[in-house]
Amino acid sequence: MSADRDFAYGAAAGLLGDLLLGDPRRGHPVAGFGRAAGAVERLLWRDHRGWGALHAVVCAGGAAGAAALAARLVRRSPAASVALTAAATWAVVGGTSLGREARAVGGALEAGDIEVARERLPHLCGRDPQALDRDGIARAVVESVAENTSDAVVGALVWGAVGGVPGLVAFRAVNTLDAMVGHKSPRYRRYGWASARLDDVLGWPGARLTAGLAALAGTSPSGAVRAWRADAAKHPSPNAGPVEASFAGALGVRLGGTLSYGGRVEHRPVLNAGGRDVRVADIERAVRLSRRVSWLALGVAVAARRVLGSTRSPRAAKSGRRA
Repeated sequence: MSADRDFAYGAAAGLLGDLLLGDPRRGHPVAGFGRAAGAVERLLWRDHRGWGALHAVVCAGGAAGAAALAARLVRRSPAASVALTAAATWAVVGGTSLGREARAVGGALEAGDIEVARERLPHLCGRDPQALDRDGIARAVVESVAENTSDAVVGALVWGAVGGVPGLVAFRAVNTLDAMVGHKSPRYRRYGWASARLDDVLGWPGARLTAGLAALAGTSPSGAVRAWRADAAKHPSPNAGPVEASFAGALGVRLGGTLSYGGRVEHRPVLNAGGRDVRVADIERAVRLSRRVSWLALGVAVAARRVLGSTRSPRAAKSGRRA
């Protein structure tokens, strides 16, 4: 069994595992990585970009190195290789938990319990829930579903196609570091700079693929493409912009506008200005679109892995070594 076939079976099994099981309440590998990264931060923190870059290299490089060692140890066993890929894929993707949290907020809004919705919203994003009304919460959820479809699923599959298990793990490690230290607070403005920039680089291809697949899988492909082309560059994030704009066009809604993070008000450009206001029912539509995009992304990743595998060196092919 070739390496690309191992990846195809393993990634499909891992994504199916996430669909059926979601994330464990305790002992999640990503949470363990977060605790380790926090310990490294306590040792290294200085208000300096260089120390922050070292933090990123130690944490993300260490995780990727461990994954590469594990992949090397099982490379001669197809079954073990598939199992490792499945376990890594399940660990790094989070589409099911994303959908569950979004639906929990949507359910509270449907029931008219805005306080419960406000309590659940921080599980999805860093918005200030007290500053949002019913429709504002719904818009925040749709935007979070869009962005996290790329961050929590598609981006990982893209780098898994490129680098196998180490690629899967490296992407999730960098994305987790960005969530931990990549924001512009006084403590992390310099220290988190390297993690934030690295996350932008690694997230670039997944964000574009997510935007393209949202256009393909949504109810208005032309609207998604139009919003993507017209509005993506207006967003302050180079990767969230294409994804949120495409989702907005695909769903026929307006995203962006005024929002608040920890008491800090931001006025972001409107994405898909010709769309209507977000309604609570659009949360379920966004979750379903996210799921369709995730499975399409798996197909693209498997095909890309196969193409990459076919380009291995003639010497490796003749010797029978796995790509």
